[in-house]
Amino acid sequence: MRTPEIRVAPRVPSVSTNVGPRVNTNIGGAAVARTPSRISVTTMPRIGVHSTLPSARYSPNLHRACDAAYRGSDGECLDRPVVSTSDGGSGGKAAGRKAKGGSRNNAPQTAVDLRAVPNELVAEIDGALTDAQIEELTRRHGLARVEIRNVPLLGSTIGLFRITDRRPVDVVRRALAGDGRVRSVQLNFRYLLQDQKTAPTEGDPAQYALAQLRLPQAHTLVRGMNVTIAVIDSGIDASHPELANTIADTFDAIGSNEGPHAHGTGIAGTIAAHARLMGSAPEVRILAIRAFGATANGAQSSSYVILKGLDYAALHGAQIINMSFAGPKDPLIERAVAASAARGILLVAAAGNAGAKSAPLYPAANPNVIAVSGTDAQEKLFSASNRGNYIALAAPGADIFLPAPDGKYQITSGTSFSAAFVSGIAALVLERNPSLKPNEVRSILTGTARDLGAPGRDDLFGAGQADAFAAVSAVAAVPLASGKHAPAAPAQDNTSVSRAMEQSAPAMAADKSAENDAKSPAAQ
Repeated sequence: MRTPEIRVAPRVPSVSTNVGPRVNTNIGGAAVARTPSRISVTTMPRIGVHSTLPSARYSPNLHRACDAAYRGSDGECLDRPVVSTSDGGSGGKAAGRKAKGGSRNNAPQTAVDLRAVPNELVAEIDGALTDAQIEELTRRHGLARVEIRNVPLLGSTIGLFRITDRRPVDVVRRALAGDGRVRSVQLNFRYLLQDQKTAPTEGDPAQYALAQLRLPQAHTLVRGMNVTIAVIDSGIDASHPELANTIADTFDAIGSNEGPHAHGTGIAGTIAAHARLMGSAPEVRILAIRAFGATANGAQSSSYVILKGLDYAALHGAQIINMSFAGPKDPLIERAVAASAARGILLVAAAGNAGAKSAPLYPAANPNVIAVSGTDAQEKLFSASNRGNYIALAAPGADIFLPAPDGKYQITSGTSFSAAFVSGIAALVLERNPSLKPNEVRSILTGTARDLGAPGRDDLFGAGQADAFAAVSAVAAVPLASGKHAPAAPAQDNTSVSRAMEQSAPAMAADKSAENDAKSPAAQ
């Protein structure tokens, strides 16, 4: 009788390096109440100084954070690890591509799907089409019309359409692009605000950025009076004491019922705070353009909405547009940025918080835009800051002390605030000489920047850290009456926003209403 022989193959233990559930730190206006961010604190040991402010809150990153393995070639986070494809690109396929099961197991998870609003297309259509013809066009291609609007900034009629069935977006896009009544079609790309949670006279002691940028010295010469900055962002708390009489006009590009948001309020404060804190240009007028709304993944916007914001800013007297958000390269927004620059508007944007391995993010990487990277209290590069040959300047972006909704304050980080500091410094330069063109302001800012890092221009800091006092000192003061070629601006009443407390609060509009047009800076 044969004894059965049992063979057991040696088992080799395997170690999984996957980190267990990844925590999404994104927040939006609707999510703030579910986080500990509204807990009032009286001491902030991480800063090293005691603030004079009654309460503070910490705001996490609104740009999705992820490891390099989960990041696509454009810097956007994916929902699974990516591996390099045979052509050297990031195909976005999950590991295990040799597994059996056919093509369904190997279907690529492309970054395009995640960086655009699902099932939405933005199309430039023939402006001569009647409403009935637009409806026929919509039905012919099996779409739902969301909104159609004339965009004077581009001289075009732009429509937002939604795919209501299960057809692939690329199939519908190609069919729509082939229609003779359609000029161009693209995805409705998503944009994310650029701040994240992270040690941080005039203003509060925790405002280390003031000394680094030499703002107190610059404010002895100019404070941004009679200069208008459009802030395309989330909702701003215009009632905050730091922003009293600063908001010249408001426009809600998303038509929401949301209240003020921490990011937009913080950006406005970075530029124009003038109570216990001090912004970079405390006497500017701000056009508060709400283009970012709360979603499950944080505060987001899209190509179509940002286009509406840029169009409104251009038509209502903005001399500077601050864009503290980032996303992929977007043909429609590229056109709008170029058109804004052609109108003599200075554009400033956050470089992005996607880190060293990120591809360039937009609109910062557009050559018409001043791209700003972030620094910390030690004048080192903010660790999450993007870098690249498109970086023009650097400014503080780590542990920035700012106003928050409901009269509160926050300490937060991100290249969002670096960009806002530079927007304010640009306003100081324009007050000094309103006739300067955008390329001249850019040359002044980069030419007077304080070199950081390796000698000369580099991909981390650009020309160096902005120096407000050096910049305004380099500009010969010109009487306001001589600025004949300056862009349209608010009436020059020379009223200090920090003292004109009797001014009434601005109205909120969901679109370019007659009321907004009547009280806009251009109309004034």
